[in-house]
Amino acid sequence: MTLPLLYTYRRCPYAMRARMALLQAGLPFERHEISLRDKPPGLLTASPKGTVPVLVLPDGQVIDESWAIVEWALTHPDAHPAAWPWWQRACTNDHQTLLQTNDGLFKHHLDRYKYPERFETLTPDTREAVRAQHRLAAVEVLLQPLEQRLQTQAYLGGSEACATDIGIFPFVRQFAAVDPAWFSSLPLPGVQAWLARWLSSPLFEACMKKND
Repeated sequence: MTLPLLYTYRRCPYAMRARMALLQAGLPFERHEISLRDKPPGLLTASPKGTVPVLVLPDGQVIDESWAIVEWALTHPDAHPAAWPWWQRACTNDHQTLLQTNDGLFKHHLDRYKYPERFETLTPDTREAVRAQHRLAAVEVLLQPLEQRLQTQAYLGGSEACATDIGIFPFVRQFAAVDPAWFSSLPLPGVQAWLARWLSSPLFEACMKKND
């Protein structure tokens, strides 16, 4: 039987959300871990923009947007029964706003906090000031709104996880990893507990398992 083929990159947060959705749905798939410096021809043929994740279905259909892969997996007729509620709980206006903020403003500030030299020419004296500016902006636009939710509930979906959790978690993980000590010092106990819960989850462990 031909399985869906997922082109992915282990540390990419967009690819993480796609892998976690496929695993949560219990759908079998093949995983092709790419090299960013030597992208395989199959990836570029399927999606000329050359970014991951890309899911190639057995009938030739190509899904090359991460959130579309999440939706495909969690709403698939053959998905595990627990998958549909994950998607349903994420289909509210406030959850869509959180995702748009995550993929928009938060990602903008995250990139410039982690890789400031990619976006402007900086001197050693200005580099840290720019990084500090963007990391504080990232906290304001997303982490503080998340904290308001997570002070009273374990997950963004409430007492149970949902697609919004796995949509946002990989990006918060990346943000926290830039300076773990500084992140731990923030007055965001709800976000920190939520992040730790996902980092130790079997779903994330399976997501990050290296290919043979």
